[in-house]
Amino acid sequence: MGGDTAGTLITVAPTGAELTKADVPALPTTLDELVATAKACRAAGAGMIHVHLRDEQDRSCLDPIRLRDAVDALHAETDLLVQLSTGGGVGDSFADRIAVLDAAPDSCSITCGTVNFGDEVFLNPWALITLLHAECRERGIVPEYELFDLGHAATLARLLDAHGAPVHGRVHADLVMGVPGGMPGTTAAVVAVAAALPAGATWSATGVGRSALPVALAALSAGGHLRVGLEDTVSYAKGRPVRDNAELVERAAALADLAQRPALSPAAARAFLGLEPTSV
Repeated sequence: MGGDTAGTLITVAPTGAELTKADVPALPTTLDELVATAKACRAAGAGMIHVHLRDEQDRSCLDPIRLRDAVDALHAETDLLVQLSTGGGVGDSFADRIAVLDAAPDSCSITCGTVNFGDEVFLNPWALITLLHAECRERGIVPEYELFDLGHAATLARLLDAHGAPVHGRVHADLVMGVPGGMPGTTAAVVAVAAALPAGATWSATGVGRSALPVALAALSAGGHLRVGLEDTVSYAKGRPVRDNAELVERAAALADLAQRPALSPAAARAFLGLEPTSV
């Protein structure tokens, strides 16, 4: 299934583009809050941070200066790999989503197909997918291919066949499961999508909402990695909100230890994804 059993890459997705701080007070929506969250999650076991930004009105923000400032601050204050979302919010333009790469992150997400997203539609046409893939190759950025449905695995295979492997060689996907309109967050779905990935691909899994734990357990048992965070999960258990992002990372790291695949450090995560070491 293209898993990796030596350790577990834990990615934290602390903010997202959909929830508001009014609804989830623990959501980090300022740069200071994001950096503090990154430090706490690094201590808890995260190797990479998946970043969405917000403006002063708590809306999804793809401002290039803010993005560059965020990447620089996270690199200055932590050794985490910084992954920027090229998805943004469902209403962000394709041009703004592509310009995210100007901030020079270590990694970025590339969603491999259009999907219903609750009451909205998250548009990812073939032309956008191929352009982001090409830009990542040109700039030396590691793509993480986000798959919201089984057909997205076929699109990933088509992309690699038509346009070649990523510049660093690692084909790494994230299975985003449990979004209303996408694939369910079930063990059966984890197994089906992991089996459909291109040969040699590695993968993480993200369980949205109440699917967080079933997906995490299924992913670890199948050799996959984990993404957790308030972007995807705001309840720790029935009737009990998540304290903060670090709490979700702590649980993921504990599960990884139980699976005898402990959390990868940022340095190990960097090597896993084919990136050069840093001096940080």
